[in-house]
Amino acid sequence: MNGCAHCLHMHRQDAIKLGETDDRLLLLDAWCESALYTERERAALAWAEALTRISETHAPDAVYEEARKAFSEDELVALSIGVATINAWNRLAIGFRLQHPADRMRAAA
Repeated sequence: MNGCAHCLHMHRQDAIKLGETDDRLLLLDAWCESALYTERERAALAWAEALTRISETHAPDAVYEEARKAFSEDELVALSIGVATINAWNRLAIGFRLQHPADRMRAAA
């Protein structure tokens, strides 16, 4: 969502180690169109997108209600803090020009 190659690389590696599949990772940008994600995951992804794009979306009531149905209050708070934290790290990584490891190796060659 935030377009940070460094972060995408890092989180992909972590997800693979935790057993995530390539198919689900590759289709993440098209989660709305894919049946590979559970209703709970879809609610989390919709909420993450709404918060990430808050200036555009204003966190729509329908998205909020779906998230409230899928998560307890504590879970929704934790998810929201996670989204905010990742957004902050993305902004720092992009702002400070962190590069994907392949780009760093190419630049060093």
